[in-house]
Amino acid sequence: MPDGDLEAGAASGPEFWFYHLESRSLAQTLPELLERTLQRGWRAYVHGADDERLEALNAHLWTYAPASFLAHGLESEPNAAQQPVLLGDSGSLSNAPDVYLSVAPVNLPDSGAMASLQRCLIVFEGGDDGHLGWARSLWKQLKGEGRKLAYWKQNDNGRWEKMQ
Repeated sequence: MPDGDLEAGAASGPEFWFYHLESRSLAQTLPELLERTLQRGWRAYVHGADDERLEALNAHLWTYAPASFLAHGLESEPNAAQQPVLLGDSGSLSNAPDVYLSVAPVNLPDSGAMASLQRCLIVFEGGDDGHLGWARSLWKQLKGEGRKLAYWKQNDNGRWEKMQ
């Protein structure tokens, strides 16, 4: 996650950062985003669309790097509300996160639940036409609502760049 402005979470709600995946997969990108989130002392909720994909992400987060430990859990497991990173498909934000990550074309939690968030990360895969179309539609909706938006793509060196 780029460092960007740390003064997020204004009264109008969180900033929405869109991450367009073209050269890297979600499995390669998600651990980096979550590590950066936790380094800031923030908690995260990862919103997926189905149990099978969430189970795969859960397993991957335990094994993505031999020297890493990323504390997390599934919302279907005991003590879910205590997890610093919670993966789920309900959008309930039951772990009181600072950051919400959508990794599938899902309905966002209601604006009341999202009001206390610092940031909402919309992570979408460019090779998935349905996911891409959903992200574009969401961008237009949020822009129409006057939300703070940012669009990030990776450059040839793998670094995230904010696009204008």
